[in-house]
Amino acid sequence: MTLPNGLTPEQAREQATRAYELDRKHVFHSWSAQAQLKPMTVSATQGSYVWDGDGNRLLDFSSQLVNTNIGHQHPKVVAAIQDQAAKLCTIAPQHVNDARSEAARLIAERTPGELNRIFFTNGGADAVEHAVRMARLHTGRYKVLSRYRSYHGGTETAINLTGDPRRWPNDHGNSGIGHFFGPFLYRSQFHASTEAEESQRALQHLEQTILFEGPATIAAIVLESVPGTAGIMVPPAGYLAGVREICDKYGIVFIADEVMAGFGRTGKWFAIEHFDVVPDLITFAKGVNSGYVPLGGVAIAPHIAATFDDRAYPGGLTYSGHPLATAAAVATINAMTDEGIVENAAQMGAHVLGPALRELAERHPSIGEVRGLGVFWALELVSDRATREPLAPYGGTSPAMAETVAAAKAAGLLLFVNFNRLHVVPPCNISEAEAKEGLTILDQALTVADSHL
Repeated sequence: MTLPNGLTPEQAREQATRAYELDRKHVFHSWSAQAQLKPMTVSATQGSYVWDGDGNRLLDFSSQLVNTNIGHQHPKVVAAIQDQAAKLCTIAPQHVNDARSEAARLIAERTPGELNRIFFTNGGADAVEHAVRMARLHTGRYKVLSRYRSYHGGTETAINLTGDPRRWPNDHGNSGIGHFFGPFLYRSQFHASTEAEESQRALQHLEQTILFEGPATIAAIVLESVPGTAGIMVPPAGYLAGVREICDKYGIVFIADEVMAGFGRTGKWFAIEHFDVVPDLITFAKGVNSGYVPLGGVAIAPHIAATFDDRAYPGGLTYSGHPLATAAAVATINAMTDEGIVENAAQMGAHVLGPALRELAERHPSIGEVRGLGVFWALELVSDRATREPLAPYGGTSPAMAETVAAAKAAGLLLFVNFNRLHVVPPCNISEAEAKEGLTILDQALTVADSHL
């Protein structure tokens, strides 16, 4: 037996052992206390699966960091990267290259409205940085608002926009950023009892926040169309349309962060399409090329782009529109179109994942709520359904969560976990058989969570 990369399990273990030793000696990991880490070594990947350093196969229900939207090692994208490397590995961004031009065209064709100018970045965080810079320069204002329970990236502006505990060690209160509560009926801040009430009261709260902060001081509102890491909280009907109206009323730029929710994840090219709303700027990354080569960007509406027709935009990156990254984007978007991958994500959500996860909630008392769209789902785990006490504290973990995740992994399922939530976020092209395989393992693992009630 060999792994997809041609190695035998014994060869893979030898390589994994050396890689692990070098990692622990030299690699400094993100978001981690370095001495406490025991990271999993990955020896190979293929489709919806990864193989660990011991040769064990795991079904990837995490899509890594919710970015391998077309799965691992898609042959069309691998070939596109190889072909591009053979003819043009890199070129400075001031020069035209065909991969960047075609990627921009394909992205612009899929954005809502007329967001047809594309500024390329290296990833999602710097896309957010540049979107905020554009909004500030366009409006002549500085202040930016974002919601609690959000994540926008790890760079200076993006982390201050973030509305979760990762911001706290990086927040010195001088970033020009304020936060507000978004709609989240399960843990409502507005004492609402229906989605309609939650939406109305959340919009009233947002407008009141703007009035107290001073409308003429606010450049932009930044919102994940469907918040990802913070809990996959699908906004209620009318909320994003209401935000659009408020932004128009006060001359505020509406930035939709689609870094995680975009490119098929929710069963649409962009999640905001579910709500029939067109923002002024869209930030994207991750799924644009399934993470095969780092790439992000900003899709820009005409009235924002016109600000820089005769005024230089004061920003840029050495690798903006890098040929290898944009060639991967072209191949990814074409593969998603030709293979119906966005449609598959919608089908999986409506007919496989959604119904199955709701059925699991009927049998597992540790599930407080099921939320999601497409292949973008969260299970809110609780120790008491009546009080909604989370199975792990906000900003932390617990033995119950650790044991549940370990049980899933031991049975061959890799999950995305944050605080008290299990996120079910497989590749957009996962098959029904693979989805059901993962759901069966998840069902078994949830008995561990139930035992802690």
